[in-house]
Amino acid sequence: MHPLLKQYKSYLSIEQNLSDNSIDAYVRDVNRYLDYLKRIGISHPAEARPKHVHRLIQLLSEMGLHSSSLARNISSVSGFYRYLIGENFVEHDPTQNVDRPKTSRKLPSVLTYDEIKKIVNVPDTRDNLGLRNRAMLETLYAAGLRISELLNLNVMDIYFDEQIMRVYGKGRKERLTPISENALQWIDTYLDRSRPYLDRRGKGGGFLFLNVRGTPMSRMGFWKIMHKCLQEVDIKKEIHPHTFRHSFATHLLENGADLRAVQEMLGHADISTTQIYTHLDRSYLQQEYRTFHPRG
Repeated sequence: MHPLLKQYKSYLSIEQNLSDNSIDAYVRDVNRYLDYLKRIGISHPAEARPKHVHRLIQLLSEMGLHSSSLARNISSVSGFYRYLIGENFVEHDPTQNVDRPKTSRKLPSVLTYDEIKKIVNVPDTRDNLGLRNRAMLETLYAAGLRISELLNLNVMDIYFDEQIMRVYGKGRKERLTPISENALQWIDTYLDRSRPYLDRRGKGGGFLFLNVRGTPMSRMGFWKIMHKCLQEVDIKKEIHPHTFRHSFATHLLENGADLRAVQEMLGHADISTTQIYTHLDRSYLQQEYRTFHPRG
């Protein structure tokens, strides 16, 4: 590995606190770029010019890479140069004026509020596991969590009196986000009735949601629970755990929530990531117009 890339990898891990998957993706893209420079006779990133970056993107495009992958490659190399400039290894960023390929964003599937209610009402809350499942689904929707955020919740992360919860998002970035009184009631009932039973062997380690063996719930475990719930309802949509997060954001915006407030709740670093939900809102309005306007 190039010495500068080694240093950059350490920077991403220690100072940026990125996940292993994100670091691997950045390093892979930058390593491809450095290999390309080496093949054309450039030994140091400072010697590269915009034409070299353009040529690499052209080659990757000819190889069949999708526009989203091309854009990610440019972003990865650009991030590498920002680091190099900050450390005074180079003076110029050859990616600065390179146009990013336009990427079309597929609008995610969104559930209506009635569909959400149908799904969360499926678990039999008279049963310990059913009560846990109801609490998980209610929490997922009420706070717009990523599945990893839900499963990493600790018992001590729930502040009942303040009606907020502490969440660790991507890169272990901490945020405080509101949670509904309804979801808190389900969590409280779960903590009172179900969790002591699930944690009877003391293997829970403080995690909020536990599996039948008393250990922290896994992604696959949650997906199986959700899939079983979906089999009980007649909803003809592509639904996965992230659908609850999309629905949370869309419902807030449809009801007039401020975009920046939703950005904070979702833990998006860039508001442009949240703005996809404004497109969803617009689609919803168009659908309502076509359905109810006499000339629609």
